[in-house]
Amino acid sequence: MEIRVLRYFLTVVREESITKASEVLHITQPTLSRQLSQMEEEIGVKLFERGSRKINLTNEGILLRRRAEEILQLVDKTEKELAEQDEQVEGKVSIGCGEIASVKLLPELFRTFREKYPRVSFDIFTATADMVKEQMDKGLLDIGLLLEPIDMEKYDFIRLDMKEKWVVMMRPDDALAGKEYVTAQELSALPLILPRRMGVQSELASWFGDYYEKLNIVFTSNLSTNGAVMVSNGLAYSLVIEGAAFWDQSKVTYRPLYPALSATSVLAWKRGQPFSPAGTKFINHIKCFLGMGQP
Repeated sequence: MEIRVLRYFLTVVREESITKASEVLHITQPTLSRQLSQMEEEIGVKLFERGSRKINLTNEGILLRRRAEEILQLVDKTEKELAEQDEQVEGKVSIGCGEIASVKLLPELFRTFREKYPRVSFDIFTATADMVKEQMDKGLLDIGLLLEPIDMEKYDFIRLDMKEKWVVMMRPDDALAGKEYVTAQELSALPLILPRRMGVQSELASWFGDYYEKLNIVFTSNLSTNGAVMVSNGLAYSLVIEGAAFWDQSKVTYRPLYPALSATSVLAWKRGQPFSPAGTKFINHIKCFLGMGQP
């Protein structure tokens, strides 16, 4: 399967028409149709439902579209990195992170690095640690700022000193907002929103103890922002990391858990993965900035 043909395929998907796609690609319609038919024969599946007005994808076509987008994104990233192999360090470093307090460390990291290498820019991808780790495994992200617990077997990492404190979100007019902290017993009788990550749920299960089996879990959510919308509408209480508290405090507030529950986070990169010059220098900068390497 050729990269060129994958680009043809995605153009047809985007234009929903072989005729329109051939015009965009500046090739003849018969040539494009033949290339697509040969690809279907090569992989042994039907990719399109060819209708009278537009082309629709089969289930196999939908899967190929998703994988083709990932492959071409990685190809484009690799080509760009290879083009950056010169004396003047430039390019883009991609970093994934969650909505956590440790994100506050990044601005100073970026600022001090760009003082040395002003032609380097950054791409920030926000998601849960599991999603960031998946993108790192695919080579689509260089570095991840990850909330533990998470399997770090394949990564080099630096554990950060900043503690990530767990809190519960609620409406400002809620009775719990008048308390200094909230206990597992108090939460056990309330509708809750828990994080989607199974590892994090296990940490919370340990904190809840015997109350965990009695919980009324109404929602799970991968990031806190949409959970805050549910909270502000009075649907549930959400357990989140305090560092994710970017919402309007007039609509949603929070209180710490008692006994206190905290987590740690790590800056990580995949062991043995080749990085661009900009990525390599930024990893070295991280080590020096955090006192783990030589300047």
